[in-house]
Amino acid sequence: MELLETFLHSFVNLAMLLFEYIGVGVITCAGIQGLVNYIRKAPDTRLALAKGLAMGLEFKLGSEILRTVIVRNLQEIGIVAGIIILRAILTFLIHWEIKNEEMEVQPQEHPEQKH
Repeated sequence: MELLETFLHSFVNLAMLLFEYIGVGVITCAGIQGLVNYIRKAPDTRLALAKGLAMGLEFKLGSEILRTVIVRNLQEIGIVAGIIILRAILTFLIHWEIKNEEMEVQPQEHPEQKH
């Protein structure tokens, strides 16, 4: 039984690291692309950046959810729960921002022509 627990612990730690690195990579790429778009004055800069940040946060949130599998005491559960709540709130706010940006960008892409 200890062997299975050790394997689970190792697997979860590896998966957590993988998700964290993917999240950091996605956020970094989105930031670099956002900077390039900003310099080019692209109209959808904020939207593309927000989508990249949201995707990166989703991976990091997945890592924290996996962390709950190996938590051992109540204090750690509280810390992990706090991190999950903060990241979930950030994700919700970014998705709300994406929705608002998409509604602002759509009318500019298809302006109604008056005759």
